[in-house]
Amino acid sequence: MKISTKGRYGLTIMMDLAKHYGKGPIPLKSIAERHSLSEHYLEQLVAPLRNAGLVRSIRGAYGGYKLTRSPEEISAGDVIRVLEGPISIVEFHEEEDPARRDLWKRIQDTIAHELDSTMLAHLINYSSDGEDDQYMYYI
Repeated sequence: MKISTKGRYGLTIMMDLAKHYGKGPIPLKSIAERHSLSEHYLEQLVAPLRNAGLVRSIRGAYGGYKLTRSPEEISAGDVIRVLEGPISIVEFHEEEDPARRDLWKRIQDTIAHELDSTMLAHLINYSSDGEDDQYMYYI
């Protein structure tokens, strides 16, 4: 399984909206500018996210997009499945060796578990030095 730009940029949209959660709608233009991405491409990605009920659009001069749930309630798996489809690393065939089929299934389940247990809130609180800020203790 390889995540395309659809999944990566879709996650970027969702993380940006999560950072601004509760502050009103965010225009796609501002997301595109902050991340040096094509606004037109982001418009194509936000439509399936809206249809899946992950974001809501607000019209008007101060319009834009906002999350429909808190960042603690939306997982990376939710976003990836909407934009990339089911999480699958290989096609399972009946004639395939059971040991290999079991290996691929365990790998697939592990990937799905990691995506489903990683919430937007975790991603936006992750520090650039590789450590999660919530586990930093100062004495």
